Amino acid sequence: MDYKVVDMNSYYRKDIFRHFSDDCKCSFAVTARVDVTELKAFSKETNTSFYLNFLYILSRTLNSREDYRFYWDYPNSEMRLYDRINPIQYVFHEDTETITVVYSEYYEDYKTFYDNAKADLDKGKATREYCLDEKAHPNWFDASSLPWLSFDSMTVELPDGYLYFNPIVNWGRFREENGRLMMPVAIRLNHASADGYLAALFYRTLEKEIAGLCGKGGDSEC
Repeated sequence: MDYKVVDMNSYYRKDIFRHFSDDCKCSFAVTARVDVTELKAFSKETNTSFYLNFLYILSRTLNSREDYRFYWDYPNSEMRLYDRINPIQYVFHEDTETITVVYSEYYEDYKTFYDNAKADLDKGKATREYCLDEKAHPNWFDASSLPWLSFDSMTVELPDGYLYFNPIVNWGRFREENGRLMMPVAIRLNHASADGYLAALFYRTLEKEIAGLCGKGGDSEC
């Protein structure tokens, strides 16, 4: 968990940070539909999990820029910048209709990430415990799939003024629109560390990473 403490005097968004952490404390959420037609085809052709493939793409996207990797250390009133952030997965147990929290490591290499994340899921399926351990996992972001619903909007509420910078991402059931498979993806960000530009960049990067993994361009490697 390597990180550095951000010098707030030289932080490029210091004035914006001050305003949205002191004067107007708020977060915001954006939902957009992402074209996953190629990712679905790739998953079928390679006999791999669509869910794990998207989780890998999501992890690459959020590790691509420092602004998505901040964490607010309340005891010391410091903003940390982590070298990487990792996904929190959730296993849904149909028999109890409850979930288990699964902490997975992000690896840039596709196969390494895929194999380890799959093993984490399999381990999570073997228990019915909640397994939440936030203190030991400061540089993890929420990655939650809602496969039962193709939603149009989602908002995640946190206490007003709570400087929670870790991204929270939810995605739903994809549906066909004009011959393409479109999937709703929602991201929650804190306004002190992010703005509309960074939200839009998240979606643009997500699309680029999908194209890269599926061999349609971009930088991802299989």
